Amino acid sequence: MSSARNTDHTVALAPTASDAADPAAHTERTVHHVRIEEDLLTVRHAVRAATLRAGFSIVDQTRVVTAASELARNAYIHGGGGTVTIDRLTLGGSAGLRLTVKDEGPGIVDTDAALADGFTTGAGLGHGLGGARRLMNDFELHTVPGQGTTVIATRWAGR
Repeated sequence: MSSARNTDHTVALAPTASDAADPAAHTERTVHHVRIEEDLLTVRHAVRAATLRAGFSIVDQTRVVTAASELARNAYIHGGGGTVTIDRLTLGGSAGLRLTVKDEGPGIVDTDAALADGFTTGAGLGHGLGGARRLMNDFELHTVPGQGTTVIATRWAGR
């Protein structure tokens, strides 16, 4: 059994030149490595804590934690592991969270099929990517077969 431990990093972010192009200001970034199954629970707890700090309602907390759990599990199972980056955002007085989930797995050959309800490559129900997309306000899927997948999903409090 692997004795690898999840190494998490939290960084308070100072504005950069690229922040000028992005109207949402990043106030905090946490990176979580997903290497072993226990890391999935660590990600869920970290996302829940971030939703609390951002002032999300209990309903929005549940949406974000559920989406994060699905995306992290996909990276672990289908991508062989990866990272989950949690960015706490502010925009015009609104708080938000951006989840960036990256893996270096085989990628997704048919993204339309992967986002459709009922599509699964394993024993799951097939609600993972499509369900995560519906739970978040913004959702981007970037994948190159043979090179991995990146999902960027954002939820704003109260929207």
